Amino acid sequence: MADAEPYRLLVICTGNRARSQMAHGWLQSIGGERVSVFSAGTEPKTVHPIAVRVMAEVGIDISGHTSDHVNQYLNDDFDLVLTVCDTAREACPVFPGARRTLHHAFEDPDYPWMSEAEMTDVFRGIRDAIGEFSRELLASELS
Repeated sequence: MADAEPYRLLVICTGNRARSQMAHGWLQSIGGERVSVFSAGTEPKTVHPIAVRVMAEVGIDISGHTSDHVNQYLNDDFDLVLTVCDTAREACPVFPGARRTLHHAFEDPDYPWMSEAEMTDVFRGIRDAIGEFSRELLASELS
């Protein structure tokens, strides 16, 4: 019997810097070989170093992730396109190859006026919320 194709997900936020990167890491870690996860931004920037650090704290390595532009995925097929910030939802192009789209906004953890320690705590809270959401999402999508 042939192996089933992995469930394909695209996670989008504005900068593809923190929230979408953390969701990408969680979804890939939880889903393993059953999923193929990509992330992109409507205005991509570099992956936030605090996001890399707080994900490593839970054993998920996103240090090799890159910030990609959504346009490079426009012609790809996805089982689910997930936006994780309101701004990206408004600016997101239509993905004709997406079977389903979903929006679930998470707070932007990047507060440059905070100390690094304070911002790290915010990142941890958002990381944990995204992790819980990711577990619930995959439990419903892959069942």
